[in-house]
Amino acid sequence: MRSMRSQVLLLLPAVAVFALFLTLPLLTVVGESFRAYEPGRIGAVAGAPLTGENYAELFNSAYLRYFMQTYLLSFGAAVMSVVFSFPVAYYIARNASPRARKLWIFALIGLMFLSSLVRIYAIQLTFGSVGLLAPIMSFLGANMNGASSINLVIIAGLLHYEIPLSILILIGAIQNLNPCLIEAAQSLGASASEAHFTVTTPLCIKALVSAFLVSMTLGVSAFAIPWILGRGRVLFVSNLIYSRISEVGNYPSGAAISILMIILSMLLIFILSRVTTLLDRT
Repeated sequence: MRSMRSQVLLLLPAVAVFALFLTLPLLTVVGESFRAYEPGRIGAVAGAPLTGENYAELFNSAYLRYFMQTYLLSFGAAVMSVVFSFPVAYYIARNASPRARKLWIFALIGLMFLSSLVRIYAIQLTFGSVGLLAPIMSFLGANMNGASSINLVIIAGLLHYEIPLSILILIGAIQNLNPCLIEAAQSLGASASEAHFTVTTPLCIKALVSAFLVSMTLGVSAFAIPWILGRGRVLFVSNLIYSRISEVGNYPSGAAISILMIILSMLLIFILSRVTTLLDRT
């Protein structure tokens, strides 16, 4: 009993911080999302009855375009991040020497502390009219002002964040694998690639899903990347929330968009967790 009481006392500070800085603000956003808004003023109408109009208007095709852009580009970048990161993480975990592995991890962590604006403008210059890739793009006949080119640049900006994190997540999972399992598969006649896809990949499925979810979260919540690299033609939901709250003063609409974004993200996490559980059972 005394041990249980001491554990509760130890948890109280963390619970208090969690409730004060996360739960209460989130409940405030939920309440604001059901309030009415009057054009020309800032914030909700005081004393007005609760309404669901802020959620009903999200089914408009204009809002649907923002959500489609955000989740499709974020999904594509997350998939590419996992695909590119897995072989790099495998090399670092299995083939690199202990000293080289430390240098790799040091470099990857260092990339995470690099200024976001430096990264974004570096991508913008690289794909710009005078950038390193400008001759290649010109040779391929790519229109850098086209929608597909802008989407490509945004994905490149997202990958600049997501690949280092994905590699760090996957390194630990690959290191924990028993190499005897791969050797056993090869001794039974499987080639190196077959052993990799039939043994290593299934055993790393949880780490792969974790890397995907982290990458997807970074993509969906990105603000500066689509704001700068999108050139005003491609905007994410986070940019829309900023516009509704800071530029228009429509707090209820921005709150409703935020809540819907949270619900969609939680739904994605639930679906992937269920898929991962089913894959483990099989």
